[in-house]
Amino acid sequence: MKSNKKIIIAGVVLAVFYVIMWFVIDAGHVHVKESLISLLPSVIAIVLALITKEVYSSLFIGILTGALFWGHYHPVKVLNHIFKDGIITVLSDSWNVGILVFLVVLGMMVQLMNKTGGSLAFGRWATSHIKGTVGAQLSTILLGILIFIDDYFNCLTVGSVMRPVTDKQKISREKLAYIIDSTAAPICIIAPISSWAAAVAGFVEGENGMSLFLKSIPYNFYALLTLVMLFIVVTMKISYGPMKKFEKQSANDEYWSDKEYVGAEDTSLDVNHNGKVIDMIIPIILLIALCTIGMVYTGGFFKGETFIDAFANSDASVGLVLGSASALIATVIFYLLRGVITFDDAMECLPEGFKQMVPAILILTFAWSLKAMTDNLGAANYVAGLVSGSAAGFQSLLPCIIFIIAIGLSFATGTSWGTFGILIPIVVNCFQNTDYTMMIIAISACMAGAVCGDHCSPISDTTIMSSAGAECNHINHVSTQLPYALTVAAVSAVTYIIAGLSKSALISLPIGIVLMVGVLIAIKFLENDVEAEE
Repeated sequence: MKSNKKIIIAGVVLAVFYVIMWFVIDAGHVHVKESLISLLPSVIAIVLALITKEVYSSLFIGILTGALFWGHYHPVKVLNHIFKDGIITVLSDSWNVGILVFLVVLGMMVQLMNKTGGSLAFGRWATSHIKGTVGAQLSTILLGILIFIDDYFNCLTVGSVMRPVTDKQKISREKLAYIIDSTAAPICIIAPISSWAAAVAGFVEGENGMSLFLKSIPYNFYALLTLVMLFIVVTMKISYGPMKKFEKQSANDEYWSDKEYVGAEDTSLDVNHNGKVIDMIIPIILLIALCTIGMVYTGGFFKGETFIDAFANSDASVGLVLGSASALIATVIFYLLRGVITFDDAMECLPEGFKQMVPAILILTFAWSLKAMTDNLGAANYVAGLVSGSAAGFQSLLPCIIFIIAIGLSFATGTSWGTFGILIPIVVNCFQNTDYTMMIIAISACMAGAVCGDHCSPISDTTIMSSAGAECNHINHVSTQLPYALTVAAVSAVTYIIAGLSKSALISLPIGIVLMVGVLIAIKFLENDVEAEE
């Protein structure tokens, strides 16, 4: 009942807002394009998602808002913009289609691993070898760090492999989603051999993009401090904010009653209970190896390019599809040769894998469409203008300013790559011929802010994939991760101020780590005091 009241109130407020904006826009009192109004569709979608806890309708209302502003409330223009310029266009984009195909193939592989008993066997093995909640979480972190090639691949692979283990230890799905999300983009943005490094290198003009990326790693404070925070939070058992509630709930059986988890002793599924750990390990190895080969293939590795240059020039979308599809075929052949599954059962897993990914595909489609709305309204150019205007008077503070603006842009648009694709060229132009060290620090701040905003945003594709990998309610994941991400963001902002003044990673990074440790210790003591009072 309370939820319905919230929805009704939100609907009335929105209706009044739309009427006011109709008169304002129709009267021509404000410019819609490349103004603060261009950010409203994303802001409305995010606020609605956090209020209603329902992501599909929230994203669609954000899309509708953007279309209304763009089409000046003309019904035909609005409908055309939503579907023709929005949903149909993003689903026609080759990059997006490649990502969706990759997700579907991963879903199929997960179903195959479940059907053959590989996941079940790994769960049994992990239960006997990985002891306690700390061990399970540290294992998840380490696996996330090892899979540094691509964030999508990281999210779904780590989720499918470690979910049975963390469930067995009664670690909440929200905590699992946080660990997955915090070892996906952060590790990819500091790994030279990754799709993210390739993307960043491609956005730098007039400089060696890969060289700049390597030099920026020590200054990527948000990514580095996120990893530091993960180990501290897990080893010291620190939980705060909404996460603390879910961690307490997960200790009770009621929490798991509505989950899709099937424990190691569950015999209700039609799976092969004689499966071996190798039935999960081999497909994962095939995925990693063949996706790597697929990516460097698209970058020209087999035509004479070096491995690093091939990654820098790779088409991650196509490479991941080629690699995952090859891994799927090889996995089916492997299972048939082992005799753990029949051909008919293997084929039945394919549509089931597709069904498993439908929620993630729907959210991604809406998120991409919303991004198209904000792009058409000129949101990126508006933010870019703010950055360019601030560059002249705040040289030493610019890394911190860039970091904060990147957070806002990434949060509003739901895309890390789009954010540093917009801001990195601006940073290069500002410092290319004046201060090389400051250019590196500012580029790092841009990438770090993009990842931070991506972590905080419910419309981010990586955040969506983390929820899908953990099979966690998406809004629960966003709300529980937000305090953790903001904690690292606050420490990172201070560290960027120090870096802007000192221009040295040897000075700023250790200070940032000490600050991070100190803040987390303080939070733990405060939480203990609150519990003692209760």
